[in-house]
Amino acid sequence: MSFVNRLGSVMVYVNNQDAAKEFWTEKLGFAVINEEDNGGGFRFIEVAPTGQSETSIVLHNKEFVAKMSPELNMGTPSLMFFSDHLDEFYSDLKNKNVTVGELVTMPFGRVFNFCDDESNYFAVMEKK
Repeated sequence: MSFVNRLGSVMVYVNNQDAAKEFWTEKLGFAVINEEDNGGGFRFIEVAPTGQSETSIVLHNKEFVAKMSPELNMGTPSLMFFSDHLDEFYSDLKNKNVTVGELVTMPFGRVFNFCDDESNYFAVMEKK
């Protein structure tokens, strides 16, 4: 028996929260779900694919979190996104000057990777 019934959010630690927010909203079309700033340095920005808020990405200030919790791993998680429109998504990212890898066919389906403005890589797989 598992007491966990879903993945709520994934923490991504970034150097520039405003640039990261712009990347996820302007280039990937995500929506801002929540944005909090306590005025004392703790700020987070929660984004998710437009129309979907079951799992979100929370953008945290890497430097601030490292000072507050030095034991945390600040590495970027390896995320796999799914898309019903892989070819269009791939073209859209290229047109927006996002660095994308080659579109390849794997035994489990077609996939490509892309990176954000801080050179963090993520993958997208076709899922219909």
